[in-house]
Amino acid sequence: MRRSPKLTYTLIAIVLSLALFLALVLWLRVPAYIAWVIAASIVLFALYGYDKAQAKAGGGRVPEIVLHGLALLGGFIGGWAGMYTFRHKTQHPIFKVVLAIATVLNLVLIYLLYFR
Repeated sequence: MRRSPKLTYTLIAIVLSLALFLALVLWLRVPAYIAWVIAASIVLFALYGYDKAQAKAGGGRVPEIVLHGLALLGGFIGGWAGMYTFRHKTQHPIFKVVLAIATVLNLVLIYLLYFR
């Protein structure tokens, strides 16, 4: 029985993000929200790179919903960096729209958490 790519990549993204998050919080004492943004961004950046490589090789791709979801959940910095570092998804307006929305949402959250 073959697993859904959406489920597979979602689980990979969550597990890697949580592992990095825990490492940042427990070992480096990074504040929780900042640690989550860093962890999710690193994972999303890696997923953009992997997806670009798979696109060139004609292999299995990371579903767009996984990329959008992780961006909205805090990986927006890695999304922007991955998009422009790998020159991937730059011609798809929806990716810029989702990253812009994710950026605004997270900036509001940063304001509420740290400056209010």
